[in-house]
Amino acid sequence: MEAFLISTGVVALAEIGDKTQLLSLVLAARFRKPIPIVFGILIATLFNHAFAGAIGSWLTTLVGPATLRWVLGISFLLMAGWTLIPDKVGDTPEDKGRFGVFTTTLVAFFLAEMGDKTQIATIALAAKYASLIAVVAGTTLGMMLANVPVVILGDKAAKILPLKLIRSIAAAIFAVLGLLALFNAGPGLG
Repeated sequence: MEAFLISTGVVALAEIGDKTQLLSLVLAARFRKPIPIVFGILIATLFNHAFAGAIGSWLTTLVGPATLRWVLGISFLLMAGWTLIPDKVGDTPEDKGRFGVFTTTLVAFFLAEMGDKTQIATIALAAKYASLIAVVAGTTLGMMLANVPVVILGDKAAKILPLKLIRSIAAAIFAVLGLLALFNAGPGLG
């Protein structure tokens, strides 16, 4: 029970203000369908955190933290540029894209969680506690506690805020995250 409760609390707190919360807001504003978004987040988090708990620590031995920061920094900058590109078909909530709301959320959220602080927290918690199931269940609940309110409020806010403004704000935040990651990467990688 301790592993579950600690995992829930740590991840819920770590997720506040995280890029995946921003992604939750953007998805809610774009699609305005909270239920498939919430289920997409849930399934993506379960897979991502199970992956992190099972083999995440092995992967971190292959790529050093400085290299990971460079990869994340460049990825954030690319995400900032991509966020500014409007959808080709239109910006209407009825436009589900090629894969639908659930699949889009599942893939986007899974990828956004890769290398994220909550994924790293999951690796550390899984190493500390013997119960992988309790850790994954706790970290997943923590993610849901932090993101579900954002999805619900984002759906309401999307009726007031224009998508162009939301894309611009999201792009700016991703760009800042990318620059911060690159700035903190250090001189060790030339």
